Amino acid sequence: MSTRPRVVAFWDGGHVALDLPASGALTLGRGETSDVRLAHSTVSRAHAVLHVTPHLAIEDLGSQNGTRVNGARVEPHTRVPVDPGSAFEVGSVMVVVQSPNTTAETRATSGDDTMLSAVSLADRVAPSQITVLLLGETGVGKGVLAERIHAKSSRAKRPFLPINCAALAETLLESELFGHEKGAFTGAVASKAGLIESAQGGTVFLDEVGDLAPATQVKLLRMLENREVLRLGARRTTAIDVRFIAATNRDLPNLVATGEFRQDLYFRLNGISLTVPPLRSRPREIDALASRFIEEAARTAGQPVPTLSPPALAALHAHSWPGNVRELRNVLERAVVLTRGVIEPRHLMLSPDSPPAAPPRGDDASERAKIMDALARAAGNQTKAAALLNMPRRTFLRRLDELDLPRPRKP
Repeated sequence: MSTRPRVVAFWDGGHVALDLPASGALTLGRGETSDVRLAHSTVSRAHAVLHVTPHLAIEDLGSQNGTRVNGARVEPHTRVPVDPGSAFEVGSVMVVVQSPNTTAETRATSGDDTMLSAVSLADRVAPSQITVLLLGETGVGKGVLAERIHAKSSRAKRPFLPINCAALAETLLESELFGHEKGAFTGAVASKAGLIESAQGGTVFLDEVGDLAPATQVKLLRMLENREVLRLGARRTTAIDVRFIAATNRDLPNLVATGEFRQDLYFRLNGISLTVPPLRSRPREIDALASRFIEEAARTAGQPVPTLSPPALAALHAHSWPGNVRELRNVLERAVVLTRGVIEPRHLMLSPDSPPAAPPRGDDASERAKIMDALARAAGNQTKAAALLNMPRRTFLRRLDELDLPRPRKP
């Protein structure tokens, strides 16, 4: 597969992507002879030139609406350096030079800065129809970023449909995605529109797309190319008008190299890719996320919003967060259930970053998890939690003490 950087341009109503040559230059403009044709009224027929060697640089050709790098207008016929991953404006068209090694490069920079860049670029691509591929570890917030892109797009008033490709069995996935006609298989007693068809006019978020089976990859590719779905058992296709955002925590280029993921599908999905860094490299976000999750959990439980003590906040910052934002949310939802007033470190029940020297017995660990789940389901009510476990209340309270679990406080 290609290892060349790509130039990606997007505007309201269109986009274009092209691999950069190893050397030379690309002309950008509205004219039909331009190497990168930008069909937008703010772009001149011969607007700018992207020089590829020896270093990337953009040169404005005396355009009417100008070329901007970092917000500053480029003087005509002057070369201004641009870095892979950075964006510049050609008229009102946003252009990004995307490195094939984006993920590896961003690890060397601040996670907070990388996240800000990802959010900023997401906001810029939102009004276009370009397909977006979100990369990052499980639980980093790829789904939240996908919702943000949808909310800032022209499709915001239409459905946003998240589909977890890893959660659906392979035998059901095709029928769920594309729909089926009556009698297509045993149990198909009526025709049914698929999930993608039901999202007409909106956005489909394909989460964990790297886990798709090969047969489903073929059908998804055909749908992306033709913008049509073929229900199981149907003879005629149905046109669709949806924007696709895909996400994965897997290394798609490596899966392509090993033959586990189709190269042509990868290129279709990778209109532009955004990497969401792990929470451990985004410490400046922890305070704001913690406040938000505490408020949401308290509102759901119908109780006053507790405060987070300084030692508890320090414990949040010291944790490595292997489960990322999802783990932070779960930790604070549990803490809200266990306290009334102030969240202390003991309420967080953070797992140590390294295995303890003397881990609890397997049966104790299992019971501990069951008790915590029951308390969460009962919104901290000990009597109800004990009833959910078919356990006498006194026994339940004794086990809380024996397992060193904090007792939820009454309001």
